[in-house]
Amino acid sequence: MLTAYRFIRARDRIMRVIFLSCAVFSVAALGCICVFLFAGGVPFMLKTGLGNFFGTVWNIHTGSYGIMAMVVASLYVTALSTLLGVTLGLFTAIALFKFCPEAAVGPVRQLVNLLAGIPSVIYGLFGLIVIVPFLRERVSHSGIGYGILAASLVLAVMVLPVIVSVSLDALNAVPKSYHEGALALGATEEQSVFRVVLPAAKSGVFAAVVLSVGRAVGETMAVIMVIGGSPVMPRSLFQSVRTLTSNIAMGAMELTGDPAAALVSSGVVLFFFTLLLNISFSLLKGGAPRAQRRAQKADT
Repeated sequence: MLTAYRFIRARDRIMRVIFLSCAVFSVAALGCICVFLFAGGVPFMLKTGLGNFFGTVWNIHTGSYGIMAMVVASLYVTALSTLLGVTLGLFTAIALFKFCPEAAVGPVRQLVNLLAGIPSVIYGLFGLIVIVPFLRERVSHSGIGYGILAASLVLAVMVLPVIVSVSLDALNAVPKSYHEGALALGATEEQSVFRVVLPAAKSGVFAAVVLSVGRAVGETMAVIMVIGGSPVMPRSLFQSVRTLTSNIAMGAMELTGDPAAALVSSGVVLFFFTLLLNISFSLLKGGAPRAQRRAQKADT
């Protein structure tokens, strides 16, 4: 009996050390990445000058390293792809939650989840062969299929599995009494889902949005294949442009010296961009419960 107790205590200690080591490794990895970015990027930004670095001209042959055009392109692509992906994915999750035949929920969810296993280069190839020619011949008024819209459509499909899976789990986590209580009070099926269940699951929906934004911001290969690649300020949905991630990937293996340092500095900007997005969503997510608590206190 004493031997078994000692074995259990030793096992618990070992597992505690393993878990702590994993946590420390994760923090250390993040710290190393931050040190690499800031040590290599911030000095170049100060050397070039923030005004020049956030300019609109990127030309490594003339020593111009303005990234503002690529920042704007990244914002456009992220916003449009998230809008399309979240809208389609959320309605898909709602359909699977309550408006789809029960026998079809499992197969449809598995098919949607299969999208997550497709390599990004396949999405880019599909966009290059199918989406870009379709936009060029049927939609674009300028005869150009590359651009923000093509990249946003590809990314919208890529983020669907995350949005559908996380949103559906959030909807299923809402107690059934919410839905049944709304029906008992005379609400229709649609009113019960959209006005009672969906607001109760908004925490999970916000998590899905944050994950989809992170995927859209960080995606590179598929975007490179359909966005064109010109480092110019976006003025149309049908225009060859370049995002921050595609700019880094296109020059990371070839450039040295100041151009390579400029790419690292672009990584610093991308890091802060992602950080600000996560903070904004966290504040937005936390503001609603506080407002609800204030309203309840006012009522009482």
